[in-house]
Parts: sequence; C-alpha cells; structure tokens
Amino acid sequence: MTKQSAGHLIVESLKEHGVDRVFSVPGESYLDVLDGLYNSGIENVVCRQEGGALYMAEAVGKATGEPGVAMVTRGPGASNAFVGIHLAWQDSTPLVLFVGLIPFEHRMKEAFQEFDPYAWFGTQTKRVFVLDEAERASEVVAEAFFAATSGRPGPVVVGLPEDVITEMVDRPVVPPIPVTEGSVSDQELADLKTAFSKAERPALLLGGPRWTAEASKQVVGFAEKNGIPVITDWRAADRIPGNSPVNAGEVGYGRTEETLAVLKDADLLVLVGGTLSDVPTESFTVRQDSDDINWIVNIDASLRQHSGAVTRQILASPVAFGEAVANLDLGEHPDWTSWREPAVEAHRKVSQIPDNTGTNADGTADMTLVVAEVLKHMPEDAQITFGSGNHTAWGHRYFPNNTYPSQFSVRNGTMGYSVPAAVALSLEDKDRFVFSIAGDGEFLMNAQELATAKQYGAKPLILVMDNSQFGTIRSHQEAHYPGRISGTQLDNPDFGVLGEGYGGYGARLDNNDDIERVIGEAMKAVQEDGVPAVVHVVVDRSKVMPGM
Repeated sequence: MTKQSAGHLIVESLKEHGVDRVFSVPGESYLDVLDGLYNSGIENVVCRQEGGALYMAEAVGKATGEPGVAMVTRGPGASNAFVGIHLAWQDSTPLVLFVGLIPFEHRMKEAFQEFDPYAWFGTQTKRVFVLDEAERASEVVAEAFFAATSGRPGPVVVGLPEDVITEMVDRPVVPPIPVTEGSVSDQELADLKTAFSKAERPALLLGGPRWTAEASKQVVGFAEKNGIPVITDWRAADRIPGNSPVNAGEVGYGRTEETLAVLKDADLLVLVGGTLSDVPTESFTVRQDSDDINWIVNIDASLRQHSGAVTRQILASPVAFGEAVANLDLGEHPDWTSWREPAVEAHRKVSQIPDNTGTNADGTADMTLVVAEVLKHMPEDAQITFGSGNHTAWGHRYFPNNTYPSQFSVRNGTMGYSVPAAVALSLEDKDRFVFSIAGDGEFLMNAQELATAKQYGAKPLILVMDNSQFGTIRSHQEAHYPGRISGTQLDNPDFGVLGEGYGGYGARLDNNDDIERVIGEAMKAVQEDGVPAVVHVVVDRSKVMPGM
C-alpha cells in the first residue's frame, strides 16, 4: 500500500463518501488537506467568510440528506463558523466541519489561535473528534459522517492538528458506515389503522429531517387517498405540495387560526419526522395535555425537543414510514371532510396572491406584486431560500413548494442565510432555478458571497426587501415600547449597484410600473446569461407583512 499523508487520506475518504464539493475559507493550519484537494475531483468552493461557508454546507445537507462539508482554520475561523454549527444543531441538518488546529506539541500554551474544540463545540454537535493519531484519519471521517446522518442528524466537528495531518500513513480508506432508516412493524401498522378507524379528527404533522422526494410522495399520497388533513411544521412546508387537496397549512409564525385549530383539536395526531417543539406549540402552550393522542414517527429514540404526550413512538424515518403506508388501506373510517376542509380552504385562500394589494407610499414598490411577477416566470421545480425576519412571510405565504426539497430556511432564527444558501443550491444543481428573498439587514450579513457565486457559476435571483429597518425587532418594539424606536433603523446602499459590482445583474425597484420589466430582465440574467441577479425592492415601511 502506497504511503500518503493523513491529510490526503482524509480527501480520499471524502471521495469514498460521495463528496463532490466542499466549502472553505483557507488557513495555514490545514494546508495538507488543501493540497489533497488539488486535482482530487472534489470542487473546493472558496468562500469569503466562514459563516457563509457553513451556511452553504448546511443548505447542501438539507438538500441532499448527506452531510454538507466545510473547512475552516483555527481560532477566528472556527469562531466565525459557530453560527452554522448552531443552525445545523437546531435544524437537525447533517454537516461535517473540518477545523485546522495548532500543532500537537503546542497545546495548552495559549499558542497562536489556540482554542479547545471540545469546549467550544461540545454542546452544539453530535460528536467532536480531534485527530491525534494520523493512522485513524479515514476511520474518523467514516465515524463523523455516520454520526452526522444517523438518528436525528446534526453537525460533527473534526479537529485537524497541522502536524498530525502531514504524517505519512499506509492505512486503507474506510468505507461509509450504513445508516438505518428504522422500520414499521406489521403490528404497528395494524394498531395505527385501528387508531384511524376510531378517530373523528385525525391529522398528520410533517416536519423534521430524513425526508426524501419519494417519502414525501408516499406520505402525501397516503393522506390524499384517505382524506386526512396534513399540517406542516414551521419551515417544513415543502413536505407536501402547496396545492394538495389535504394541505391544511403550516403551523408556527404566520399560521392561520384554522391550521392551529387542527393541531389543537385533533383526536389523533401522527407526527412524521418532527416533534412538538416550541414554535408549533406556541411556546409550549398548545397540545400539552397528558391525554392527547400523539403518535410520533421519529428515528430519534430520545425525541429531543419534543413536548407533550407520547402515546406511541414508531422508531422509523420518514423514508421507512412512507414505504410502510404507501399501500396501506384504512378500510372503513369516519368521513373527515367537514373536519378537514376549513383549514384546507383557509390555507388555499391565504396562499393566493390577492387581486387588490391596496396602495403603497410614493417611491416604493409593492412586495406582493414583485413576488407575483417572479411566480409567473418560475419553473415547477424552483427552490427558495430565506433567513429570518418579516420579509420571510412572502416566501412562506406565496411560494408554491411544488416539490421536495424546495423550501430552505432556518428554524434557529439566524440571519444572513438567504444569499449563501442560494449560492450553494445553485451550485448543487446548475439547471435549477433558485429564488431568494432577503431582508435589507439580513442581506448585508453575507452579501459578500455573491463574489463566490460569480466565481463558481452560481446564478440565484435575490430580491432584497428594503424597509430600512430590522423589521421584526421594530415590530416587537412597537408592541412593548410604543413610540420608542431604538437600534432598529438602517441607512442602506443601493443593493442593485452592489449586485452589478459583484459581476451580476442589479436593479432598483421603487415603483410598481417597472416591476414587469425589471423582473423580466432579472430572469433573463439568471436563466440565459448565467449570472446572479439582485433586485433592490424599496418597500413601504408600514407594510411589514403581506396583506397590510
């Protein structure tokens, strides 16, 4: 067996695990891994800030179900990366972060950029490895990928001391460790069928990780065949097509009262993939009774983040559950039409672009009309990204989510996600249309990744909704400290000019008359010219949500 450095063996192990792209900010602490990437066939997407790199890797994890991979250097680099680790932890996203470390013999001397990876990352990851033995390089990669994907997925950190990764080894590449999907037993299926036969008000709640396009089709097909209303967890709306006849809406922020009523009043709730966490339960106030009937289909045996009763747990992923119910015949059961339709109709109504959006102030454009124009040009398999803030309401409400996966956002409430996530998704499938809605405050947290987009050929369309404020926090201020606006106002640049400066298309929209022309030009830029597009939408400050 030919000897190679541990750093090169790590790269060979990434190839064995099917990795074709990593996101990095380079550092001298892991030069040997960077050297291993040279001519490896793995694309190294060099980002402009570690937070952006982690957001890109996280988006890939959401899109593929396989770990997104990021690489950063020690100290400051690792510190900047932490925001993406917290996101992957709370959003249950498979992610592997490689962090260069100081030489082994320099530890505990406060060497340049030294930090303790166990102390920093131990509470927000599934595992933290430090490669102290070069011979274990490939083994550690396999264990890291297994930990990131098995059970409830999440982030894993691998520390790479710069001297250890240059050691020569003659160890083989360790193959991937299989991850179980769990299973649904015949008895569990029979008992579930009995539970449905007795239910007057059943519902499915879809969310969480470990979904695939096929699992989504199978679970939704089961619900549609039997007329069972389906609600989705917050920022999990793409588990069911927006136009499904059983789609009863998304719980959490922005939900309709009818959707919330389904969660509250169901006499049989079957959760698939997710849990009853704080957002769907309105801060742990809804569906908390001990006698609620909750069947939880979840591969995480610990049910971390769940609140409320557990009537039965089926230890299975959405993939295993979808296969089990795809052909399940419920037989005779009550007619659930009158129970289902109010929420379905409310969801259908709120998802439609209104005929009359009202008036907006001079020098502004109507965000609803801008989104409506984009939807006219949008392909069926389009994907959307957005971070956190009031601007996300337009994505939640109007984006159709025709296929899984199509909605990419953040359950942990982080800002700055929209641009890097859109860049990563556009690189993941360069033939797919990626649409992003960013707030003005959120956009500038990672706008520099437009340079990454141009360098590597990503071409998302990004709408920047400019109300010159941190709108969500402003709303809270108005509610709790009326008339005392503090720390939420912004003075913004011309985002369209910024988009042009990064080598893409850029335009400013401050009236409704130019919407059709500007969106048409932006669509041409991304679909024909192959460059990213930034449309700066100046909006009425008073219209912080759709319908206002």
